Amino acid sequence: MSRSICITAADGQTGHLITELLLSNQFKSKFTELFCLTLQPEKCKDLEEMGAKIIAHHHSDPAGLVQSLKDSRADTIFIIPPAHAHKLRHARDVLKAVAAAGTIKNTVLLSAAGADLAEEKTQPHIRQFTKIETEMMHLGRAGGTGAGTCQCIIRAGFYAENLLLYEKDVKKDGLLRLPIGDVNSFAPIALGDVAKVVANILVSKGKEGLSDQFRGQLITLTGPTMCNGVELAAAVSKAAGVDIQFADISDMQAKQLLESETYSDVDDPDKQYLFEYYSLVREGKTNYISTLDFVPITGEEPMDPPQFFKMHEAEF
Repeated sequence: MSRSICITAADGQTGHLITELLLSNQFKSKFTELFCLTLQPEKCKDLEEMGAKIIAHHHSDPAGLVQSLKDSRADTIFIIPPAHAHKLRHARDVLKAVAAAGTIKNTVLLSAAGADLAEEKTQPHIRQFTKIETEMMHLGRAGGTGAGTCQCIIRAGFYAENLLLYEKDVKKDGLLRLPIGDVNSFAPIALGDVAKVVANILVSKGKEGLSDQFRGQLITLTGPTMCNGVELAAAVSKAAGVDIQFADISDMQAKQLLESETYSDVDDPDKQYLFEYYSLVREGKTNYISTLDFVPITGEEPMDPPQFFKMHEAEF
Protein backbone atom coordinates (compact mmCIF):
# COMPACT_ATOMS: atom_id res chain seq x y z
CA MET A 1 0.00 0.00 0.00
CA SER A 2 1.31 3.46 -0.91
CA ARG A 3 2.19 5.94 1.82
CA SER A 4 1.46 9.67 1.67
CA ILE A 5 2.88 11.74 4.54
CA CYS A 6 2.12 15.18 5.97
CA ILE A 7 4.58 16.97 8.27
CA THR A 8 3.27 19.86 10.37
CA ALA A 9 5.34 22.88 11.48
CA ALA A 10 7.73 22.15 8.64
CA ASP A 11 9.08 25.71 8.83
CA GLY A 12 10.68 24.94 12.19
CA GLN A 13 14.08 23.34 12.74
CA THR A 14 12.68 19.93 13.67
CA GLY A 15 10.13 19.69 10.87
CA HIS A 16 12.62 20.99 8.34
CA LEU A 17 15.28 18.42 9.20
CA ILE A 18 12.85 15.50 9.24
CA THR A 19 11.47 16.55 5.85
CA GLU A 20 14.98 16.78 4.41
CA LEU A 21 15.76 13.30 5.71
CA LEU A 22 12.58 11.82 4.28
CA LEU A 23 13.40 13.36 0.89
CA SER A 24 16.90 11.85 0.93
CA ASN A 25 17.80 8.77 -1.09
CA GLN A 26 17.53 6.65 2.06
CA PHE A 27 13.77 7.19 2.43
CA LYS A 28 12.20 8.82 -0.63
CA SER A 29 11.42 5.50 -2.33
CA LYS A 30 9.32 4.42 0.67
CA PHE A 31 6.43 6.86 0.15
CA THR A 32 4.62 8.44 -2.80
CA GLU A 33 4.03 12.03 -1.65
CA LEU A 34 5.23 14.33 1.11
CA PHE A 35 3.26 17.39 2.22
CA CYS A 36 4.52 20.15 4.50
CA LEU A 37 1.97 22.00 6.58
CA THR A 38 3.40 25.37 7.54
CA LEU A 39 2.51 28.74 9.03
CA GLN A 40 5.41 30.31 7.10
CA PRO A 41 5.57 28.83 3.59
CA GLU A 42 8.36 31.20 2.60
CA LYS A 43 10.66 29.20 4.90
CA CYS A 44 9.93 25.98 3.03
CA LYS A 45 10.93 26.95 -0.50
CA ASP A 46 14.00 24.72 -0.38
CA LEU A 47 11.83 21.78 0.68
CA GLU A 48 9.52 22.47 -2.25
CA GLU A 49 12.50 22.42 -4.58
CA MET A 50 13.47 19.05 -3.12
CA GLY A 51 10.04 17.63 -3.96
CA ALA A 52 7.76 18.40 -1.02
CA LYS A 53 4.33 19.91 -1.57
CA ILE A 54 3.71 22.95 0.63
CA ILE A 55 0.38 23.60 2.36
CA ALA A 56 0.03 27.07 3.88
CA HIS A 57 -1.88 26.95 7.17
CA HIS A 58 -3.70 29.93 8.66
CA HIS A 59 -4.87 29.90 12.29
CA SER A 60 -8.05 31.71 11.35
CA ASP A 61 -9.12 29.12 8.77
CA PRO A 62 -9.83 25.72 10.39
CA ALA A 63 -12.18 24.72 7.57
CA GLY A 64 -9.45 25.44 5.06
CA LEU A 65 -7.06 23.21 7.00
CA VAL A 66 -9.54 20.33 6.91
CA GLN A 67 -10.01 20.77 3.17
CA SER A 68 -6.25 20.92 2.57
CA LEU A 69 -5.76 17.63 4.41
CA LYS A 70 -8.59 16.06 2.42
CA ASP A 71 -7.17 17.31 -0.86
CA SER A 72 -3.71 15.97 -0.01
CA ARG A 73 -5.12 12.49 0.60
CA ALA A 74 -2.32 11.97 3.09
CA ASP A 75 -2.79 8.80 5.15
CA THR A 76 -0.04 9.59 7.67
CA ILE A 77 0.61 12.75 9.65
CA PHE A 78 3.47 13.76 11.90
CA ILE A 79 2.29 16.42 14.31
CA ILE A 80 4.89 18.81 15.72
CA PRO A 81 3.33 21.24 18.21
CA PRO A 82 4.74 24.59 17.08
CA ALA A 83 7.05 26.74 19.20
CA HIS A 84 4.31 29.24 19.84
CA ALA A 85 2.72 30.94 22.82
CA HIS A 86 -0.55 29.20 21.91
CA LYS A 87 0.97 25.76 21.27
CA LEU A 88 -1.95 23.85 22.80
CA ARG A 89 -4.57 25.69 20.77
CA HIS A 90 -2.71 25.19 17.51
CA ALA A 91 -2.14 21.51 18.22
CA ARG A 92 -5.85 21.10 18.97
CA ASP A 93 -6.71 22.75 15.65
CA VAL A 94 -4.57 20.22 13.80
CA LEU A 95 -6.00 17.27 15.74
CA LYS A 96 -9.56 18.41 15.03
CA ALA A 97 -8.69 18.79 11.35
CA VAL A 98 -7.19 15.30 11.27
CA ALA A 99 -10.40 13.87 12.71
CA ALA A 100 -12.61 15.88 10.35
CA ALA A 101 -10.58 15.07 7.22
CA GLY A 102 -11.31 11.36 7.63
CA THR A 103 -8.42 10.26 5.41
CA ILE A 104 -5.57 10.03 7.93
CA LYS A 105 -5.25 6.80 9.88
CA ASN A 106 -1.59 7.00 10.99
CA THR A 107 -1.02 9.77 13.54
CA VAL A 108 2.43 10.30 15.04
CA LEU A 109 2.99 13.01 17.64
CA LEU A 110 6.22 14.65 18.71
CA SER A 111 6.01 15.28 22.45
CA ALA A 112 8.60 16.14 25.09
CA ALA A 113 10.48 13.91 27.50
CA GLY A 114 9.77 15.10 31.02
CA ALA A 115 6.23 16.21 30.22
CA ASP A 116 4.83 13.63 32.64
CA LEU A 117 7.10 14.90 35.43
CA ALA A 118 6.55 18.60 34.79
CA GLU A 119 4.36 20.56 37.19
CA GLU A 120 1.54 22.80 36.03
CA LYS A 121 2.73 25.70 38.20
CA THR A 122 6.47 25.53 37.55
CA GLN A 123 6.78 23.96 34.07
CA PRO A 124 3.45 24.76 32.35
CA HIS A 125 4.96 24.97 28.85
CA ILE A 126 6.33 21.43 29.04
CA ARG A 127 3.29 20.11 30.91
CA GLN A 128 1.09 21.15 27.98
CA PHE A 129 2.47 18.24 25.99
CA THR A 130 0.57 15.79 28.20
CA LYS A 131 -2.67 17.56 27.28
CA ILE A 132 -1.82 17.28 23.58
CA GLU A 133 -0.98 13.60 24.03
CA THR A 134 -4.31 12.98 25.75
CA GLU A 135 -6.30 14.69 23.03
CA MET A 136 -4.51 12.71 20.34
CA MET A 137 -5.20 9.43 22.14
CA HIS A 138 -8.88 10.40 22.31
CA LEU A 139 -8.95 10.39 18.49
CA GLY A 140 -8.79 6.62 18.64
CA ARG A 141 -12.00 6.51 20.66
CA ALA A 142 -13.93 9.07 18.61
CA GLY A 143 -16.62 7.54 16.46
CA GLY A 144 -16.65 8.04 12.71
CA THR A 145 -12.92 8.71 12.26
CA GLY A 146 -10.04 6.47 11.31
CA ALA A 147 -7.52 8.88 12.81
CA GLY A 148 -6.89 6.62 15.79
CA THR A 149 -6.20 3.44 13.82
CA CYS A 150 -2.44 3.74 14.26
CA GLN A 151 -0.98 6.13 16.80
CA CYS A 152 2.52 6.64 18.10
CA ILE A 153 3.85 9.22 20.55
CA ILE A 154 7.53 10.14 20.57
CA ARG A 155 8.78 12.03 23.61
CA ALA A 156 12.03 13.63 22.55
CA GLY A 157 14.54 14.75 25.15
CA PHE A 158 16.54 17.95 25.36
CA TYR A 159 18.13 18.68 21.98
CA ALA A 160 21.91 18.88 22.16
CA GLU A 161 21.68 21.68 19.60
CA ASN A 162 20.25 23.90 22.33
CA LEU A 163 23.69 23.95 23.92
CA LEU A 164 25.12 25.53 20.76
CA LEU A 165 23.15 28.66 21.64
CA TYR A 166 25.81 29.39 24.25
CA GLU A 167 28.82 29.20 21.93
CA LYS A 168 29.43 32.98 21.88
CA ASP A 169 29.26 33.16 25.65
CA VAL A 170 31.63 30.19 25.94
CA LYS A 171 34.09 31.79 23.54
CA LYS A 172 33.98 35.08 25.43
CA ASP A 173 34.48 33.86 28.99
CA GLY A 174 35.51 30.21 28.73
CA LEU A 175 32.42 29.31 30.77
CA LEU A 176 29.42 27.13 30.02
CA ARG A 177 26.79 28.89 32.12
CA LEU A 178 23.58 26.96 32.77
CA PRO A 179 21.04 27.13 35.64
CA ILE A 180 21.04 23.37 36.32
CA GLY A 181 22.75 23.12 39.70
CA ASP A 182 25.85 21.13 40.59
CA VAL A 183 24.37 17.70 41.31
CA ASN A 184 21.88 16.44 38.74
CA SER A 185 22.34 15.28 35.16
CA PHE A 186 20.46 15.04 31.88
CA ALA A 187 21.08 13.23 28.60
CA PRO A 188 20.93 15.57 25.58
CA ILE A 189 20.01 13.98 22.26
CA ALA A 190 21.08 15.16 18.81
CA LEU A 191 18.18 16.41 16.70
CA GLY A 192 19.50 14.31 13.83
CA ASP A 193 18.99 11.19 15.94
CA VAL A 194 15.39 12.15 16.65
CA ALA A 195 14.87 12.68 12.91
CA LYS A 196 16.17 9.18 12.15
CA VAL A 197 13.70 7.58 14.54
CA VAL A 198 10.78 9.64 13.21
CA ALA A 199 11.57 8.94 9.55
CA ASN A 200 11.79 5.18 10.12
CA ILE A 201 8.45 5.16 11.95
CA LEU A 202 6.65 7.26 9.34
CA VAL A 203 7.61 4.96 6.45
CA SER A 204 7.02 1.73 8.38
CA LYS A 205 4.16 -0.49 7.24
CA GLY A 206 1.93 -3.02 8.89
CA LYS A 207 -1.48 -4.55 8.29
CA GLU A 208 -3.21 -1.64 10.07
CA GLY A 209 -0.97 1.14 8.72
CA LEU A 210 2.20 1.72 10.68
CA SER A 211 4.30 -1.28 11.59
CA ASP A 212 2.99 -3.21 14.59
CA GLN A 213 6.40 -2.47 16.14
CA PHE A 214 5.29 1.15 16.57
CA ARG A 215 1.50 1.04 16.66
CA GLY A 216 0.27 2.34 20.02
CA GLN A 217 3.78 2.92 21.33
CA LEU A 218 4.92 5.74 23.60
CA ILE A 219 8.63 6.11 22.87
CA THR A 220 10.92 8.25 25.00
CA LEU A 221 14.20 9.31 23.40
CA THR A 222 17.25 10.72 25.15
CA GLY A 223 20.92 10.70 24.38
CA PRO A 224 23.03 7.76 25.58
CA THR A 225 24.96 9.60 28.28
CA MET A 226 23.85 11.42 31.41
CA CYS A 227 25.95 14.54 31.98
CA ASN A 228 26.07 17.14 34.72
CA GLY A 229 27.35 20.63 33.99
CA VAL A 230 30.98 19.79 34.69
CA GLU A 231 30.86 16.76 32.40
CA LEU A 232 29.24 18.77 29.60
CA ALA A 233 31.93 21.44 29.88
CA ALA A 234 34.60 18.71 29.77
CA ALA A 235 33.08 17.29 26.57
CA VAL A 236 33.10 20.74 24.96
CA SER A 237 36.69 21.31 26.11
CA LYS A 238 37.88 18.04 24.61
CA ALA A 239 36.19 18.72 21.28
CA ALA A 240 37.27 22.36 21.03
CA GLY A 241 40.76 21.86 22.41
CA VAL A 242 40.37 24.69 24.91
CA ASP A 243 39.73 24.82 28.64
CA ILE A 244 36.04 25.42 29.35
CA GLN A 245 34.56 25.38 32.83
CA PHE A 246 30.99 24.97 33.99
CA ALA A 247 29.29 27.70 36.01
CA ASP A 248 25.92 27.21 37.70
CA ILE A 249 23.87 30.39 37.45
CA SER A 250 20.52 31.57 38.79
CA ASP A 251 17.27 31.66 36.85
CA MET A 252 17.53 35.44 36.67
CA GLN A 253 21.05 35.28 35.24
CA ALA A 254 19.95 32.65 32.72
CA LYS A 255 17.08 34.84 31.56
CA GLN A 256 19.32 37.88 31.28
CA LEU A 257 21.76 35.82 29.23
CA LEU A 258 19.17 34.54 26.76
CA GLU A 259 17.42 37.90 26.53
CA SER A 260 20.60 39.75 25.56
CA GLU A 261 21.17 40.88 21.97
CA THR A 262 23.44 37.88 21.40
CA TYR A 263 20.40 35.61 21.62
CA SER A 264 17.89 37.84 19.85
CA ASP A 265 17.07 35.12 17.30
CA VAL A 266 15.76 32.73 19.99
CA ASP A 267 11.96 32.90 20.17
CA ASP A 268 10.25 33.47 23.51
CA PRO A 269 8.52 30.03 23.52
CA ASP A 270 11.90 28.38 22.94
CA LYS A 271 13.39 30.35 25.82
CA GLN A 272 10.52 29.32 28.05
CA TYR A 273 11.09 25.66 27.19
CA LEU A 274 14.77 25.97 28.08
CA PHE A 275 14.09 27.64 31.43
CA GLU A 276 11.52 25.01 32.34
CA TYR A 277 13.71 22.11 31.27
CA TYR A 278 16.63 23.44 33.29
CA SER A 279 14.32 23.54 36.31
CA LEU A 280 13.48 19.87 35.72
CA VAL A 281 17.21 19.14 35.82
CA ARG A 282 17.62 21.02 39.10
CA GLU A 283 14.72 19.06 40.57
CA GLY A 284 16.41 15.76 39.70
CA LYS A 285 13.73 14.72 37.19
CA THR A 286 16.10 14.09 34.28
CA ASN A 287 18.56 11.62 35.82
CA TYR A 288 17.83 8.83 33.32
CA ILE A 289 18.52 7.68 29.79
CA SER A 290 16.07 6.09 27.38
CA THR A 291 17.81 4.54 24.38
CA LEU A 292 16.48 0.97 24.16
CA ASP A 293 14.29 1.81 21.16
CA PHE A 294 16.93 3.64 19.16
CA VAL A 295 19.04 0.80 17.73
CA PRO A 296 16.10 -1.49 16.86
CA ILE A 297 14.42 1.38 14.99
CA THR A 298 17.41 2.92 13.20
CA GLY A 299 20.05 0.18 13.15
CA GLU A 300 22.54 2.73 14.47
CA GLU A 301 23.90 3.92 17.80
CA PRO A 302 22.82 7.35 19.10
CA MET A 303 25.37 10.14 19.23
CA ASP A 304 26.96 10.88 22.60
CA PRO A 305 28.02 14.38 23.78
CA PRO A 306 31.73 14.03 22.84
CA GLN A 307 30.74 12.99 19.30
CA PHE A 308 28.21 15.80 19.05
CA PHE A 309 30.61 18.51 20.20
CA LYS A 310 33.36 17.11 17.98
CA MET A 311 31.02 17.53 15.01
CA HIS A 312 30.49 21.17 16.05
CA GLU A 313 34.00 21.93 17.31
CA ALA A 314 34.41 24.88 14.93
CA GLU A 315 31.60 26.71 16.72
CA PHE A 316 33.53 26.72 19.98
